[in-house]
Amino acid sequence: MNTTMEKRRSLAPHLRFLGGVALTLALALAIFFLLMNPPVRDLGLMALFLAITAAISVVVGYGAYRLGWINHSPRISWVLLGGYALASVLTFLNVWVTARLMFASEHDLLLATVLLLFAAGIAMSVGYFLSVALTDRIVTLNGAALEIAQGDLSVRVPVTGNDEMASLAHTFNEMAAQLEAADRKQRELDTLRRNLIAWAGHDLRTPLASIQAIVEALADGVVEDPGTVDRYLHTAQREIRSLSLLIDDLFELAQLEAGGVPLELSPNSISDLISDTMESFSELAGRQGVTLAGSVDPGVDPVIMDAQLIGRVLSNLLGNALRHTPAGGTVQVRAYRTAENVAVEIQDTGEGIDAGDLPHIFERFYRGEKSRSRATGGAGLGLAIAKGIVEAHGGQIGAKSAPGEGTCFSFLLPTQRPRS
Repeated sequence: MNTTMEKRRSLAPHLRFLGGVALTLALALAIFFLLMNPPVRDLGLMALFLAITAAISVVVGYGAYRLGWINHSPRISWVLLGGYALASVLTFLNVWVTARLMFASEHDLLLATVLLLFAAGIAMSVGYFLSVALTDRIVTLNGAALEIAQGDLSVRVPVTGNDEMASLAHTFNEMAAQLEAADRKQRELDTLRRNLIAWAGHDLRTPLASIQAIVEALADGVVEDPGTVDRYLHTAQREIRSLSLLIDDLFELAQLEAGGVPLELSPNSISDLISDTMESFSELAGRQGVTLAGSVDPGVDPVIMDAQLIGRVLSNLLGNALRHTPAGGTVQVRAYRTAENVAVEIQDTGEGIDAGDLPHIFERFYRGEKSRSRATGGAGLGLAIAKGIVEAHGGQIGAKSAPGEGTCFSFLLPTQRPRS
């Protein structure tokens, strides 16, 4: 199939060339007949003469093409100038031979020769002048390509006209923009990778250092008091649980980003899920003196979702809200249906998030001064995991906040089953 298409493309210029010559021959004979109304004999002689000159032109033109001089020229302007020169020579020969056969006067023949040479020179000069405009655009495009090859992905070329060169310039600019975006994305990924290594190392090293100190103290017999030994062991257990949770979070986040977490989608009740999640946090909210409230609009259920994973999202967001809401505050959960989604909002009356931190709170290991810190619990992965789960469902997650005015986390789940 591809070979056939390539053969057709290679034959197309030859067929167009032959078709153009044949059309020119037919038009010339038609004009000759209409203007001069010649006898049949003269019309036949003219047809024979024009056919011979057309055949000579075809042979000369195809021969020049087969010699490959177009491919060996160092500049396109020379190629175009050569084409103008060849066309001028063929025109000169056709007209001069015709004049030689028809003109009786030697004076008229010489005059026609001078005029033909002059016309050929003018045509070549004008053609070369016009070709410069094309070659300048090619030179500009080539210079821009060299700059991109040297690493300057911000370069763009001006798009002028509506021809193929303008289309090429537009395509070049689109390619450059995509390369720049890909390079920027790669730099961001490299930065995130370095930060991930640094942050993960820090979060793993801290509990490991605590466990090591405890084990060494117990092994060396530094601590012998049973109460102190028991306290040390409980501290070690707590740090081990923290390490286990961190490793589980890292593994889950890696699976989400690689698309390796299968979604068990089925119609489920978001209202029951919200109720169960709030019930699991009711004791913590009571101890902190925070009022926990929720409401679900009628007609929300059922929702096509993985109930276990969306429950993880609700737990992360609700736990985050409780951590940053002081005693006497309120955390309210609300669910309602929009035209194409089911929306869930978790609104708290906590300290809020700084404007500089807000765009980054869903990044891995990000901890703003108030949004997330190890002192308040968490390794900076809960919101990143929540984002991955919601986006795996084909939804969106976001937050609105201002310092001192609380925070509202919200996520949307599509009412239709997401595409795999």
